Amino acid sequence: MTRKAAARRLTPGPEHDRVAAELKTKYEAGATIRALAAETGRSYSGVHRLLADAGVIFRSHGGARPGSSAS
Repeated sequence: MTRKAAARRLTPGPEHDRVAAELKTKYEAGATIRALAAETGRSYSGVHRLLADAGVIFRSHGGARPGSSAS
């Protein structure tokens, strides 16, 4: 298995905002934080931080519970 090189840390600015917006779009389309981290070569916490900076409302852990109704 080939590993991607670690992504460099983003400082606040246009590139940070662009990457955060791209990650937000993918997360809101259903991608997981772990999948985004693997795809971008960033850590889980780095992706989480970028998503938070982009104003994401995070999904709960574990998905729907058996027997629960979706409202």
